[in-house]
Amino acid sequence: MTHSLDPRAELGAFLRSRRERLTPAALGLPVTPRRRTPGLRRAEVAECAGVSPSWYAWLEQGRVSTSQQVLRSVARALRLDPAETAHVLSFAKDAAAPRAAPAGWVSPHLRSLVDALTPHPAMVVDPHWDLLAWNTSYAALVTDLARLPPKRRNMLWLVFCWPPCRTLLADWEPEARALLGQFRVRAARAPHDPRYAEITEAIRPDPCAARWLEERETAAFHPAVKRFHHPVAGELLLRSVKLAAVDEPGHHLLTYLPDGPKSEAALRALI
Repeated sequence: MTHSLDPRAELGAFLRSRRERLTPAALGLPVTPRRRTPGLRRAEVAECAGVSPSWYAWLEQGRVSTSQQVLRSVARALRLDPAETAHVLSFAKDAAAPRAAPAGWVSPHLRSLVDALTPHPAMVVDPHWDLLAWNTSYAALVTDLARLPPKRRNMLWLVFCWPPCRTLLADWEPEARALLGQFRVRAARAPHDPRYAEITEAIRPDPCAARWLEERETAAFHPAVKRFHHPVAGELLLRSVKLAAVDEPGHHLLTYLPDGPKSEAALRALI
């Protein structure tokens, strides 16, 4: 199966997937027995969005670009959630192009901060979810990434291709699905970036990854309590925190904070 590198084609495919999921009843439209395909018709979405049916068809076909204002109307018509709406708006012709720090580079200041957060696991990731820096606490909780080839020091690869992760993450399926959704949002904004394509092909052999990729899953990061089943420390409840590195565009600091004294004691004992 081929995958287009044209952002307009990616946007069109995403809109089509969401249109096919939406039932006429969700918009208060009558359900008739003559419908041969699932979901809404293009004309129905166009009417709700206040655009012409032919123009909306061109949008799904990847033939036109448009503004954030128009895409907001389309997002409302398709009943998109906030994460999906943000994803759609990133394709607008008036959307600001994201900047990025040099590939693989992390400032000494950010590395020092990661180390200073010990005993709390901490790491720095880039837009590809490649792990660029980590502390000894993260190595003890997950694995020492220094033992892995550089191309495999990636959160997507660990979640989908590293077998111990299936038991380490107590809620593997929702965690993996959310991470892949966040990854796809970023990948869609940089269709010519070979690293995104490389990671996608690396995880595609996993059946869950393949299915969610085809379903065009999207997600936004939300701080949450994650459950770990560690082979040494036992069960750990850790709150995830993600901070953008303002001076290093594209880099984020992630850390896990113990959720309660039991997890705090177990984490300190593990380190």
